[in-house]
Amino acid sequence: MRVIDLSEMIMDGMTVYPGDPEVKVEVVHTREEHTWELRQLTLGTHTGTHVDAFSHMHQGGKSIDEIPVERFFGTAQLVKLHSEWPVRQGLFFIEECGMEQFERIKQANPPFVGGNLTEAVERNLLAIGILTYTNLVNLELLPYGRSFMFYGFPLKIRHGDGSPVRAVAILDH
Repeated sequence: MRVIDLSEMIMDGMTVYPGDPEVKVEVVHTREEHTWELRQLTLGTHTGTHVDAFSHMHQGGKSIDEIPVERFFGTAQLVKLHSEWPVRQGLFFIEECGMEQFERIKQANPPFVGGNLTEAVERNLLAIGILTYTNLVNLELLPYGRSFMFYGFPLKIRHGDGSPVRAVAILDH
């Protein structure tokens, strides 16, 4: 079994989408002073590798805490835009995936899609109940066209429009 971490590192001052809150990671307790370490995080719900809830772009869409936990993992494949795609498996793209591929994605009926998606694709996928994962890293370490297990669990944020995730792919060998 091989585990590939698909998550971006969360750190003080990291790059965020223009207009999103700056990321701050501050030490507030130290072992020397308090006998334990504690950090305070200040960040947006769409910081680093994250999942978008349906409510992110659609009024009345389900928030992160209303989406069943089973939706945040499953079988997936890294695919090329012009290759064959599996049906009812998560799809991940390294190449930019735009609206030209939307109908094809819809026909494949994946539970989630991630990687290099345009905003229009994200908006339209969320509108039809397909979760989107953003800012995944290390996708180039995945084999094309071979199924793997994907896990991308969000924090259970009340009324959350999204959440940072620790995203991993597990390849069987």
